[in-house]
Amino acid sequence: MDINDINSTVISEATSRNWKRLHSNGGEKLMSRANKQRSTKTILPLEYFSNKNNIADIQRFIKFCKDKNFPIENVLYSVGVGLLKRARILEKPHVKKHLDDTIFIQEVADYQLPDDEFDLLGLIYQSLMPEGEKNRKGSYFTPLVVARNMTKNLDFSDGQTFFDPCCGSGAFLLSLNGASCSQIFGCDNDTLAVMIAKFNLLLKFPDEVFDPQIVCCDFFDNAPWSSTFSFIVSNPPWGAAVFDENNKHVTTNESFSIFFEKAFKLLENEGFIRFLLPESVLNVRTHRHFRKFLLENTDIQSITRYKETFSGVQTKYIDILSFRPERSGVKRSSSDIIKMNVFPPLLLTNSAAPSSVSKKCFYLTKNLNFNLLSDKDLEKTQKILSKRKYSLKDSVWALGIVTGDNKKHLKSRHGKGLEPIYTGKEIEAYSLKHPKRFIKYNRADYQQVARDDIYRADEKLVYKFISKNLVFAYDNTKSLFLNSANILIPNIPGMSIKTVLAFLNSEVFNYIYKSLFGEIKILKGNLMELPFPEISAETDKKLTSLVDEVLNGNKNAVNTINELIYNVFEIPRTSCPE
Repeated sequence: MDINDINSTVISEATSRNWKRLHSNGGEKLMSRANKQRSTKTILPLEYFSNKNNIADIQRFIKFCKDKNFPIENVLYSVGVGLLKRARILEKPHVKKHLDDTIFIQEVADYQLPDDEFDLLGLIYQSLMPEGEKNRKGSYFTPLVVARNMTKNLDFSDGQTFFDPCCGSGAFLLSLNGASCSQIFGCDNDTLAVMIAKFNLLLKFPDEVFDPQIVCCDFFDNAPWSSTFSFIVSNPPWGAAVFDENNKHVTTNESFSIFFEKAFKLLENEGFIRFLLPESVLNVRTHRHFRKFLLENTDIQSITRYKETFSGVQTKYIDILSFRPERSGVKRSSSDIIKMNVFPPLLLTNSAAPSSVSKKCFYLTKNLNFNLLSDKDLEKTQKILSKRKYSLKDSVWALGIVTGDNKKHLKSRHGKGLEPIYTGKEIEAYSLKHPKRFIKYNRADYQQVARDDIYRADEKLVYKFISKNLVFAYDNTKSLFLNSANILIPNIPGMSIKTVLAFLNSEVFNYIYKSLFGEIKILKGNLMELPFPEISAETDKKLTSLVDEVLNGNKNAVNTINELIYNVFEIPRTSCPE
């Protein structure tokens, strides 16, 4: 649960101490990410292979290097020197300038490695880098197919320049067509990645005499460029630790948003910027400031969804392409329409997914969620929202109990001194299933508890916290709930608690919630934006009576409830599919 989402909840001192110990930043994640960041295991980045037939060869090489206990930097340097030698450019003066006193291992350089990988050095680096280090740095290199998709159709015929502010081993630089070595720029704060990127550019332009314009630096503090660039394309680190000038964690921004804002300042008039980003930027509340920056400062042209994920990471990703609409008084005409792409194109599985969206969709919520709605869905959503008269903002909210040790405190059978405690799994629309856990209630024993008067209220609503649908149940038994369930005592003028329950479980509210927020976490902040209309006393009485019928076992009354709520919003029932 988001810490900022429970400001009406009383928590124990133990909970407060635990959050501080874990360095919570008030967002959805704990900044320590302790387990993953300490991991020493390595993961073969399958998505980074150009030829999957090379997997076994690379695995054998990685095992060879580990068995020999060769340091990563020595392995990369030796392979790189071997590649330069085989390309017959090792002895060229401009190439020798980039060799140093790193230990060279002849048997590594002589190892027979595949010659059809677009970034062999980057592949080896990612295969040898421990998972914990990858996670701390946010270092996951961009697959060639993605890099090429993001750099396709770039025109360098009039001296345009290209810049990647966190270039890693140079995937985007290698993917460029039509650019000369003098038009390509990059930087990274990883010394090994910069070494690889330089080797890669020397290999990309074997007949040119040049110094690769790749700099090892901290882009936040001392990037050496004062000029602007035509194209800025990058895959910045996601969630990597960021420090300000006082060496304190920047907790209000994700690292990728800081990269974007700083890079955007280096974009020339009518140039474009394209970043690979976690899909969560579209609707997660903590990224609101980033969406606001995009809307207020850039001309968004397209959003592309990708099917694959990075090895060892479950996060889905997208790219956002934007132009700089104005610089030095020069304006570029902007469009209200944003193109929607899916990559690879043949993997589009939802035929109803829009091929374009209106920017009006992005202003439907307080958090400026990038809701990717078709014109038809946008029209329906706006009509539903136009009926808003009341909200849940003045209601009472609470979380279920966090015991701190469920194994210790929860029992699977009823017994003396025990009472039922429900979890999210026992919540279904309108009612509760039979409890499967029991507890001896002593609030001092638990990590987190709400006020007793909320748990013991004569009437309350409870809902699943993790769910693809809104699922609310009615409770008048003064029962306890675990933290997979949240509690609501609503305050909507002219509506009984059971009428509010009817709206929350309705097809209309499920439709609008999915349209506006698209999350599987049912958050208090989102629920407070749901549009409760003004209804007559007769309608309130009718809905209350229908809910009573459902609670008494008449499930057919749910259909009547939905019909009535569609009528309240003056929309046909077929317009809000499940």
